[in-house]
Amino acid sequence: MIPPLIVECALDLGITLIAITDHNSSANIKAVQKAAQGTPLVVLPGMEVQTREDVHSLCIFDTLNQIEQFQKIVDATLPKIKNRAEHFGAQFVVDETGEFIYEEEQLLITSSSLSINEAWRIVTDLKGLFIPAHIDRKSFGLIESLGFIPADIPFKAVEISRHITPEQAHLSIPSIGHIPIIQNGDAHRLNELLGTLYIEVENVSVSEIILSLSHKYGRNFNLIA
Repeated sequence: MIPPLIVECALDLGITLIAITDHNSSANIKAVQKAAQGTPLVVLPGMEVQTREDVHSLCIFDTLNQIEQFQKIVDATLPKIKNRAEHFGAQFVVDETGEFIYEEEQLLITSSSLSINEAWRIVTDLKGLFIPAHIDRKSFGLIESLGFIPADIPFKAVEISRHITPEQAHLSIPSIGHIPIIQNGDAHRLNELLGTLYIEVENVSVSEIILSLSHKYGRNFNLIA
């Protein structure tokens, strides 16, 4: 997706906060942040990491420095396989206008050797937010890959896909229990932006988002249909 169009589409939908969470990559975050400068849209840095269990998880941070530290760790744990664009698609890195800068040669559509426990610990130690993504999906979802929600990881939230409601998620995945459920959209195209998560925070930061997910100190969150 082209950075200026991401910003324009988000604002048209009334969205004022997004996170860029490309698969095992953070290379295009700066471009979208620059494209959003001077607008009401806040762009947090993040990544959708694929752990060795084939589980996708959202890793969201406050700063580029944090995501750069995490990227170095992920890079070191990815298998050294060159991308084959004719089979897996080109992996473009662009500037804030959408102009081509370079093509990433490392295959990104693969699993890191990090376990979900290891990835959660690293993200948490970096003061980030770790959320298992689209846990209900058959491909790369937590339940399909592991069969359960690990009781030894205190997730701040879990994400469900657009194809299920929170009520359906609780019925089909009882182990969710009291873990907050969010539904972010997992947007790979502009028409997949949802804007269904409403959060109340004093400022945009990971710590405030965590308070919102926990309904603490006057912060709250809701899923808007």
